[in-house]
This record gives sequence, C-alpha cells and structure tokens, in this order.
Amino acid sequence: MTKGKPSNVPASVRQRLLNLAQQTNQDFGLLLTKYSLERLLYRLSVSPHRDGFVLKGALLFDLWTAHPHRPTRDLDLLGHGDSSLEKYRRLFSEICEQTVEDDGLNFMANTVAAERIKDDEDYEAVRVLLQARLGVARISLQIDIGFGDVITPAPIEVEYPTMLNFPAPRLRAYPRETVVAEKFEAMVKLGMANSRMKDFYDLWELSRRFDFDGSTLMAAIQATFQRRATAFPRGTPLSLSPEFYDAPSKRTQWTAFIRKSGLQSETLGELVANIKTFLLPIIVAIQNGEPFNLHWNAGGAWQQKQ
Repeated sequence: MTKGKPSNVPASVRQRLLNLAQQTNQDFGLLLTKYSLERLLYRLSVSPHRDGFVLKGALLFDLWTAHPHRPTRDLDLLGHGDSSLEKYRRLFSEICEQTVEDDGLNFMANTVAAERIKDDEDYEAVRVLLQARLGVARISLQIDIGFGDVITPAPIEVEYPTMLNFPAPRLRAYPRETVVAEKFEAMVKLGMANSRMKDFYDLWELSRRFDFDGSTLMAAIQATFQRRATAFPRGTPLSLSPEFYDAPSKRTQWTAFIRKSGLQSETLGELVANIKTFLLPIIVAIQNGEPFNLHWNAGGAWQQKQ
C-alpha cells in the first residue's frame, strides 16, 4: 500500500474488511477483531519487546492451515521474566505507540490495563486489556500472557499471514507438539471439572490435519507434565473416558461451544474416540517407560517410519 494510498485509510480498511466478510461468509465483528490482533502482533514484532514473547493459542492455526479454525477474540502469548502488572501495562503502552506504516488502526495507549488471571492458582498469567480504533469503530482487545512453560521442540521463527497485505509480523511461535502437550496436560489436571471444550476441538483438528513424529511429541508431553508438576495418568485419562464424554453436563457444554463458535463437528464422544486413537499409544508408551518411534499420518493412524 505504498502507491495509490487512499486519503482515508481507516475507511478503506473498513470497506476491504466488509468485502472480505461478505466473500468468506464470516462475521464482520470477528474479522475486525482478528485484523486488530494481527496489526498489534506486527507492532510487537517490530518493537524492542519482540524477543520477550512467543505466540501461542488459536491464532497459530492461521499459520498452519488455510482452513478456517474456530473463531477467537484473544491473543495468547508466552512471556518470560518479571510478570509484574506494571511491567506489562507499560510494555503494551509502548507497543501501542510503535511507529508503523498506516494500517488504519489507532491503538490507544491510555486504555491499556493489566490484571492477574486467577482461573488457575497453579499457573501464573497476566491479562492485558486495551482498545483500538478504526475510524469511529472502537475495538476491545484481550491479550493473555502465560509464564514458565517449556517449549519442545524449540520455538520456531514464523511470518504471520496478513489479511490485507500490510507488512507481516515476524516473530517466534509455538510448535504444534507443545500445543498438543499443553492441551492434554490441562485435560488430565482438570478431569471432570474441565469445561474447556475448545481444547478437545483443537486436539481433534491437530490430529486430523497434521503429521507428527512420535518421539518428538512424546518428548513434548513429558516435558510439559514435568514442568507443570502434573502427575501422569496411570490408565486411560478420565477426560478420554465415557464417564466424561457421556456425562450430560459435558454434552451440554459441547453443544453450547459448537453453537457459540458456529462450527460443524462430530459429537463429543466421536471426537474423543479420534483423540484417543491419536494420544493413547503415546500415553501407554510413557506409562511403560518405552520409546515411541512411530509416525502419525494426518487423520489416520500411527505407522512405522518410512
């Protein structure tokens, strides 16, 4: 957008997003939020704070596949070092003021607030809230920052895909193996208290769309359980058993998640059966202290490496 730049960039961006929403049959509000998160990521990626974060969460699926994933309104990051609220309030205020090519958005530094996430007393996390403007439209954004997790294998350098061909964010991101490991660990730790239906959906999507090296995935799972000091299950995890997926409360939670997200999916029981095919062989190998050198073919089964 260096030549023929529109005189009113916010209006031009808004119209292009409206056109994209109509062409792809997506909710305009969700697209506007997604665009805002993308441009916030870009500001972070060209700021002095770039190396202090690793991208995680649902936005990763945009890196890995062109297939639409479940909608999200949040940005998830792994931070390191001091987790004080004042540090992250100041840091994101600076990111809001980062000088970049005009993309129509004004991230308002004076709206940045930080609070402690108290959903899990065993897991340290900070939530940053801020607002951006696209013309007269005001967009509320949420950034959740976790700390202390291990990433196996190492973070990967990525170029995040852009919606309207503005400069792309370049930053470090989680590998798929650690995404699987963290979601599985949460399932084990929470048991019947688990209402995070998005984790089941994400594991199903990961297993049916991507290949995995068994030994690498096993290492990621073991490292995550060790770092989070979570006891590894001795048998089939409760969250992968009929006691969990046949429970009326879980069926209700699953139906509500699918409806709210506007997704098409199998029943919770059918989906868990697929997840078991994916994870149970590794679970058994870890329980028995055995190596696991098989290869997972997307949507298929574990096989000997070629």
